[in-house]
Amino acid sequence: MTSTTDTPAKRRDRTHWLYIAVIAAVVIGVAVGLLAPSIGKDVGVLGTMFVSLIKMMIAPVIFCTIVLGIGSVRKAATVGRVGGLAFVYFLIMSTIALGIGLVVGNLLKPGSGMHLSEKAAGQGAALAEKAHEAGGLMDFITHIIPNTLLSSLTEGNVLQALFVALLVGFALQAMGTAGEPILRGVEHLQKLVFKVLTMILWLAPIGAFGAIANVVAQTGWSAVTQLLALMLGFYLTCIVFVFGVLGVLMRAVSGVSIFKLVRYLAREYLLIFSTSSSESALPRLIAKMEHLGVDRSTVGVVVPTGYSFNLDGTAIYLTMASLFIADAMGHPLSLGEQLSLLVFMIVASKGAAGVSGAGMATLAGGLQSHRPDLLDGVGLIVGIDRFMSEARAVTNFSGNAVATVLVGSWTKTIDRARVDAVLRGDVPFDELTMVDNDHGGRTEEPASARVPVPA
Repeated sequence: MTSTTDTPAKRRDRTHWLYIAVIAAVVIGVAVGLLAPSIGKDVGVLGTMFVSLIKMMIAPVIFCTIVLGIGSVRKAATVGRVGGLAFVYFLIMSTIALGIGLVVGNLLKPGSGMHLSEKAAGQGAALAEKAHEAGGLMDFITHIIPNTLLSSLTEGNVLQALFVALLVGFALQAMGTAGEPILRGVEHLQKLVFKVLTMILWLAPIGAFGAIANVVAQTGWSAVTQLLALMLGFYLTCIVFVFGVLGVLMRAVSGVSIFKLVRYLAREYLLIFSTSSSESALPRLIAKMEHLGVDRSTVGVVVPTGYSFNLDGTAIYLTMASLFIADAMGHPLSLGEQLSLLVFMIVASKGAAGVSGAGMATLAGGLQSHRPDLLDGVGLIVGIDRFMSEARAVTNFSGNAVATVLVGSWTKTIDRARVDAVLRGDVPFDELTMVDNDHGGRTEEPASARVPVPA
């Protein structure tokens, strides 16, 4: 009995030190960026390499999770219902987030009285071209189909991996008992994938150090203080959206506290904040939501799809930044233009979801299509975009975590007793393996089977 309780404690201690090391690395990175900018710029590659390592694991994690989830569900209609509900929710919530950005931007007017420097000109056109490389919405949908079955796991496109995993999952489902050996093989593959992922996560302090040192070296504090009003307004809006809008909705629908969920995902928030990428925490979000008590099939559909279609933080950023640029250039948007821009951004935020640096690129692409005269103003916020991207990433991540709980509640694919036990801390998440034989069990198992009975 004692040995069983001792083991998890040791494991928690080890990962506890890892995340303390991440915090220390961030502080050291800031110091290096300020005191030795040239070194700070040179070590920026460490942050890029770490995020690339995490991205390398996203496709296999999604593939294993979805194949196991769908292959274990007896009725294909269950997955279709989950996907349909999730998509409708994403569309509504993205529109609400865009609307909130417009309201706050009009109230604060942080760009009023500012003037663009000559250096800012030309930045927006380059970013707009980058956004248009992704093509329109139909091109985006066309690119979901990979060149080959296996290329979906090597091209780094989340939606391609999702598409192929859905096909394989439904095929295994149709095979019935004949597909059981393949499912067991995918289960073993998932354990291997998560083991490799945990090894990579031990490099998080090095990645965090490089990323922070680089951005501080490039911008310095002057760029931050110059546009502090926009940053603070954006951060406050994101906080109100997560704890006000999402928190109230989740409490009303699922009876789950947003504060408890945030505490449960605290280490993921630290990882996102230090790398400025919500993708760095995607595999852990999948594992943790399964451990929380949401069925694999629901997690496998909602989380990867949400990373492309449920970008609440990016939506708030798009409208606030557009208003800021218009005010700063002395060409404020009328109410009609704002509503027109709102409709355009609903589509644009989906069509450029696969572009690297999607927030800034989509903003430039949207302004070029809607108000080309404001395009050069994008250069005004390039200096602080990296700082704002942290709030974007954290808000996007929160939106997808809440969406998983909500869709699980609506489709009755969530174990409420398990959720309460996990959020109370009675069933700790295994940080070392990230794979728990109990979490995210097969859908046909009774809910009570996944809740440990107290000794």
